[in-house]
Parts: sequence; structure tokens; C-alpha cells
Amino acid sequence: MAAGGAVVLDGRRRRDEILGSLAAEVAAADGPPVVFATVLVGDDEASVRYVALKHAAARRVGIEVRGVQLPATVGQAALEAEITSLGTDPAVSGILLQLPVPEGSGLDEVSAAACIPPDKDVDGMTATSLGRLVLGAPGHRPATAAGILDLLDSYRIALRGRRAAVVGTGSMVAIPLALMLVAAGVVSVSVIDPADTDADRSCREADLVVSDAARAHLVGPGWVKAGATVVDVGVSWVEGRLVGDVDPAVRAVAGAVVPNPGGAGPMTVAVLLANTVAAARGCYLRSAAGPGARRVGGVGG
Repeated sequence: MAAGGAVVLDGRRRRDEILGSLAAEVAAADGPPVVFATVLVGDDEASVRYVALKHAAARRVGIEVRGVQLPATVGQAALEAEITSLGTDPAVSGILLQLPVPEGSGLDEVSAAACIPPDKDVDGMTATSLGRLVLGAPGHRPATAAGILDLLDSYRIALRGRRAAVVGTGSMVAIPLALMLVAAGVVSVSVIDPADTDADRSCREADLVVSDAARAHLVGPGWVKAGATVVDVGVSWVEGRLVGDVDPAVRAVAGAVVPNPGGAGPMTVAVLLANTVAAARGCYLRSAAGPGARRVGGVGG
């Protein structure tokens, strides 16, 4: 229980549970090793750090890592050729293109990501994977959205029959999560542009508030109704320090909070690697809270 009263959902603890389960499965499996490949363009400090964290977690569970780092000056054809090569390599289980690509590079990241075969798209972010999500068809689900749902499920936060508000309109988290919340039985999902002057009013009507706006402390206590669950996803850097979208004072009002850092980030890594293990087995994970779902930690097919 947090000092202000809200239960803080510990993404690091849940990540470690999932990684422990994956390590046991990888160690017990027969056949070729599980191989996780990453493609990083440029040397942005944050991107380099994020990729290194993913590599460390993969090695921790016995997954082999193949890291490709290309200069920021790489051309579109060369980038796509590198991804295609990984995609056609039968030894590679899953592929991640670290996004965003460097600003001003002129690279088309959508076109580049499309070179990842759907069965190896363990981040669930290609147009094919997102299309499968829309249709409810089998496919790797976006890692951050699936991780959030798994964390809520692990704390027995009920979604069915509730109302949700998602602040943000991005294709990496907000839109996939909204679709997955509908599949999980949420009866009303509002996707809100952070610039909407009535955003706070819409959030106050929700049982679940998710913010992916990348605006430091945007969501204050006045945005949240008593007892609601609040998920902080957006990242901003303020004076060299990572700051989330949710003001810490929200914990005095909310019933449960997924913090940032320590919430969605660790869960993203866990689901990314769970998807990779599933890909090596030739199957897909089901989203944590969807119909017929199985826990991510169980690596269900």
C-alpha cells in the first residue's frame, strides 16, 4: 500500500516472475536455442540503454542475443536488407526494430518494420500484427499493451464491465491498448487527445485511466475519481530525470497505480521475451485479459 492509500502495482516484481517462468521453460526445452535479434539505428543514448536492458533480460533467461547496430546515416534499402536477412534466418526466433529511428534520418520505419515476418514480430508492432489485433486473429500482441493487461490481471484488477479512458493517440501503446481493453470486456473506452481541454472531465468518469501522452505530471488528482486505477505510461525527461505523466499526488485519490518508472517498462521487456519464446515454439501468446486468455507467465499458445 502506498503512503497515499493507492496500491502500487509492481511491474518489476511481475517481470521477475515471468522471467523466472521463461528461464525454466527455456532450460527444459529440447531443440535449437531461442534467439532474439534487435536492430538499432544510430546511437541515441536512451535507445541504446533500452536495447541493452532487453539484451540483459534475454540472457538472464537463457535466450541468445543477436544485436545489430547501424549508423544513423544508413539508407532505407540497407536497413530493410538487414531486417530481411534476419527474417529469413531460421535460427532467429524473434526480431525487434528499436523505435523511433533517428529524427531527420529520412527512414520510413513502417516500411522497415514490414520486413519483419509476422511470426517473428515479437514486439507486435508491424502493420500485419496490428491488423491481426483489430481482427482478433492470432498474432503477437504489442508488448507494452499486453504487459499492462497482464500486470492488472496479476493484481486481480477487474476490467470487464468497467469504463476506461486512454490519454494519447499513439499507435505504439494507446491505440493497441484501447483495442485490447475492448476485447477484455471493458464496456466503454475513450481515446483522448492530450490537447483536449476536456480531457480531465473524461478521465474523471473512468474506472481505469491510462496516460501515454509524454507530458510530465499531466494527470493530476483532479483527473481521477476516487478508487480508480491509474496507469502511467508516458515518459518525459525533466532535468535529466525520467518523469511520468501522472502526478504522484494522484495516489491519494486512486485505488491502484501502475507507476512510471517501475510499471509498464519492465512489463514490456517481459512480454517481449515471452513472445520470443512463444515464437520459437511456433505459436502466439494470447493477450492477458482477452477471451480465452492464459497468463503470460505461463507462456500459453
